[in-house]
Amino acid sequence: MSFPDLPSVIASALEEKGYTELTPVQSQVLVPEAAGRDLLVSAQTGSGKTVAFGLAFSSDLLGPDGRVPRDGKPLALVIAPTRELALQVSRELAWLYRNAGAHIATCVGGMDPSKERRNLAGGAQIVVGTPGRLRDHLERGALDLSALRAVVLDEADEMLDMGFREELEEILDATPEGRRSLLFSATLPRPIVNLASRYQRDALRISTVGETRGHGDITYQAITVAPPEVELAVVNLLRFHEAETAILFCATREKVRHLTAILQERGFAVVALSGEHSQSERNQAMQALRDRRARVCVATDVAARGIDLPGVSLVVHVEIPRDAETLQHRSGRTGRAGKKGIAALIVPWPRRRRVEGMLRGAKIEAEWIDPPSAQMIRQQDHTRLMEKLLAPVEIEEDDRALARELLGRRSPEELAAMLVQAHRARQPQPEELTANTPEARENARAQRHRPGFEDTVWFRLDVGRSNGADPKWILPVVCRRGHISKNEIGAIRITPQETFVEIPRAIADKFAAAARRTGESEREAGEESIGIELSDSAPRDMARQNRRMGRDGGPAPVKPRPFRSGGFKPGKGGGPGKPHGAKPGKRFGKPGAKPGKPFSKKPRD
Repeated sequence: MSFPDLPSVIASALEEKGYTELTPVQSQVLVPEAAGRDLLVSAQTGSGKTVAFGLAFSSDLLGPDGRVPRDGKPLALVIAPTRELALQVSRELAWLYRNAGAHIATCVGGMDPSKERRNLAGGAQIVVGTPGRLRDHLERGALDLSALRAVVLDEADEMLDMGFREELEEILDATPEGRRSLLFSATLPRPIVNLASRYQRDALRISTVGETRGHGDITYQAITVAPPEVELAVVNLLRFHEAETAILFCATREKVRHLTAILQERGFAVVALSGEHSQSERNQAMQALRDRRARVCVATDVAARGIDLPGVSLVVHVEIPRDAETLQHRSGRTGRAGKKGIAALIVPWPRRRRVEGMLRGAKIEAEWIDPPSAQMIRQQDHTRLMEKLLAPVEIEEDDRALARELLGRRSPEELAAMLVQAHRARQPQPEELTANTPEARENARAQRHRPGFEDTVWFRLDVGRSNGADPKWILPVVCRRGHISKNEIGAIRITPQETFVEIPRAIADKFAAAARRTGESEREAGEESIGIELSDSAPRDMARQNRRMGRDGGPAPVKPRPFRSGGFKPGKGGGPGKPHGAKPGKRFGKPGAKPGKPFSKKPRD
């Protein structure tokens, strides 16, 4: 037996699955010092964490006969941030504990809750679920955690980022005092450490993450493109690599929808994953990727969190990740289980400096290259076709008869040319891209400036992100208040407490006067009104000044005043009013929910 230190039912399951040795994180959770202790584990995405915690709590679940006892209540609970990850964890534990007779219940949003309650009532020994659905079952009395022996938080950092702290604390508070607590996370920021200190005792800290964030089996590439050609570069990347499976990451649902339509029109077999898809649609998309009916997946960060697809050799960051952790989690979809992969960041020329800073801070070394050209793709097609046609194959007699008949009607050269033509007809055509030259970059820089916006000023609105500020309603409000059209508005920058709007200097005085008049009219009518005033500096300059003051130990920058009911009337004084929208520091509802309205009345169009 290859795993003499493991229970026989677990060892046989690993051998049946083709395991010959354990990954580093799987080995470390089995060291003698880890036996029976709480664990705080930091390991790279794709390092085998699911099997690792399945091995870790095997000693807590298995009886002397190597079976999981049926006590009518769950013995192990695994909490994961997303439906896809929970379903994946459930599948992994199913084969790992199949020989032990374990019954596993999966509880995730989008599934039939009544069926989940029946599974829980049926005596499931292992429960896997998402925080929201688990809390719902707990509050309804369907989930009894009184006999729990082990609880696992998988991708704990992501669950906190998604705003699940409240749900996690309620679930953990319902677990018995003596249970084991296993926290698995790709990163260990302070909130994770604080959570561990509250719910773990004498935890053993295990880390298999190296000094760099970069995964050893992932090659990072930063691909510079002209800003209007990001989608064309995606097409050429897919054509150049012809990956068995590729995942393309976008920041928004709208971008996922748009890019999916473009790739479908080009002839790619593509599916989409985003928050707007039902659980049934997501399951169908995942199955299409596993069956090889689709080879490209366009996804948002949250929708693709935790999905594990075989053969993902290419990850493309179509839109730049918001931070190093997002870059790491996205890229971790490839380079799994010892296989090599490529993580490509598509970087518009003006964004290069920002990406360089992100990579430097993440200690990731990326190769800066140009996107594959049409000529490079045609050369790759040539090489791949030659390898495919010259590979040894067994030829049936019927095929030989057809070949002889064709040779009687066409010359060998004509038949070969027709074969090449038929192969190329099935491939999407590569795109011609702008060469990365100083002249091209200068032209791109010039095109970024709209006519009439060479000289601009900034106006400040006393409503920000914490009040639900969104460009979708900020734009019409600014147009109405300032008596201008949307074409006369430049950039909109939203900060936690304020919003900045760019206006051409030539119309700034007219805009300021109109905004003041309309604001006074709204207040006289007893309506809620946003304060709009000229800003002394651009939002970027203010942020830079605030950072500099903090570094130099100078006085703390003045905190922007929140939006107050009725605005501020000159000469009236008085204390601060109550901010509208969410309380400071409080998120709007659950992840994926729409933010609350910033006003009791919807702003007039």
